[in-house]
Amino acid sequence: MPKGIYNVPRAINEPVKSYAPGSPEREQVLKTYKELYNSTVDIPLFIGDEEIKTGDTKRLFPPFDHQHNLGQYHQADKPLVEKAISSALKAREKWATMPWEHRAAIFLKAAELLAGPYRAKINAATMIAQGKTVHQAEIDSACEFIDFLRFNVQFMTEIYAQQPVSSEGIWNRLEHRPLEGFVYAVTPFNFTAIAGNLPSCVALMGNVVVWKPSATQVYSANVIMEVFQKAGLPKGVINMVNGDSAMITDTLLESPDFAGIHFTGSTGVFNSMWAKIGQNISKYKTYPRIVGETGGKDFVWAHPSSNPIEVATALSRGAFEYQGQKCSAASRAYIPASIWGPVKERVVADIKSFKMGSPEDTSNFVSAVITEASFDKLAKAIDDAKASSEAEVIVGGGYDKLKGWFIEPTIIVTTNPKYDTMSTELFGPVLTIYVYEDAKWEESLKLVDETSIYALTGAIFSQDRYAIDFAAKALVNAAGNFYINDKPTGAVVGQQPFGGARASGTNDKAGSILNLLRWVSPRTIKETFIPATDYRYPFLGE
Repeated sequence: MPKGIYNVPRAINEPVKSYAPGSPEREQVLKTYKELYNSTVDIPLFIGDEEIKTGDTKRLFPPFDHQHNLGQYHQADKPLVEKAISSALKAREKWATMPWEHRAAIFLKAAELLAGPYRAKINAATMIAQGKTVHQAEIDSACEFIDFLRFNVQFMTEIYAQQPVSSEGIWNRLEHRPLEGFVYAVTPFNFTAIAGNLPSCVALMGNVVVWKPSATQVYSANVIMEVFQKAGLPKGVINMVNGDSAMITDTLLESPDFAGIHFTGSTGVFNSMWAKIGQNISKYKTYPRIVGETGGKDFVWAHPSSNPIEVATALSRGAFEYQGQKCSAASRAYIPASIWGPVKERVVADIKSFKMGSPEDTSNFVSAVITEASFDKLAKAIDDAKASSEAEVIVGGGYDKLKGWFIEPTIIVTTNPKYDTMSTELFGPVLTIYVYEDAKWEESLKLVDETSIYALTGAIFSQDRYAIDFAAKALVNAAGNFYINDKPTGAVVGQQPFGGARASGTNDKAGSILNLLRWVSPRTIKETFIPATDYRYPFLGE
């Protein structure tokens, strides 16, 4: 039992290192990069207190050099997925009753490990297997992941501190119990921080987890598990399984002990999971929590009063950093005709100056997209635009998959505001722009709101405050993260809680207290000091 009311270290955002030439962090990450790149790994399943190698393996390789061998990872069959469930439930017996300060200490230690001795390793692993530049890896796999761990601990204490009032003679208390069962965490390839946060924030609140990372993020997921083990996380609290996604999902969602899903991925996959949960609802011991962040078709909208250089820079960074493979990346833009000339000139010049290649060369601004399937989808969209009478490719448009899945950063300009690439999620370095008549700026906002089924992020640019107010109201449902005079990417934990609505997810705001509240089941306790001894109330008197 606690012997004090403890205050955790106040969370602050981890400073982003520059990796400038000559800096010690640059030297260290490139050294670690070479060591990892020139060695191979054999990644097991992490189930209970075992690291299991099944012999059923898949090869690991960098997206920018798909012939290079990084090693392999092992895949689970159905009995091993069922074993992961039982291992999680066994671990729950002690983990759910562990005092909160010890859970907090584990994840605070993980943050310190990532900030110090594991910083270069987690960044290098993300650069190699996910194709991120050192800057993109730093803001993701180091800083954002560290922020999640530290801020979640702080948010947990704030949840526990919120208590009901008590009347005379009674004491009311509120406790936040872990969910009864296990939580299924499904994480994407594009953010190592998300991969680490989705299982760990659930575990922080006393829950146990079966975690399935993306097959294209397993390499850095292995480092995450190493960090959690080094931090002292008990075995079985987070179980990592890889393998056939449909089989793993069906097995976990069939279990009566399934208590929730924490998901980031595609809208279609999330919809199918939700449907399966609905079909199985009578099997479960408790109603599962369903939390998901899904697709996006994020926008930049500019008012005629906008500064063209600011708009162009937002497009260059917002659409093309990390090859446009961010849930928040700008993939459609609406630019007034009066400023289109200078915007076009600047953004085309920016893109032509981009260097592309391996992240080991720190002068490269972009690298390859994550898979051949992604490459093929993007190449087709570019080819369709080249052949369309409604579209024109004004810069980029090339692609090559001989060595890696390389797609040139590409801008399509369309005369049709409902053109396919204005509404279809591509998840790559392709931006489509519609140029509108200045006088129709209010009408153009309706296009922004109605063109896409998604509502994740969006940005508006204007120097006219009335226009900003009008646009903010017109687009109130169009984005869960809304930016004024900034690009629509780069949400910071504790500052801009992240998530969208419509087909973009349940908007439970990762990086905030709101998300953690989904992973607890409150119990109200009323203690009466002097119980009643007579059933009669005063109104019964003569």
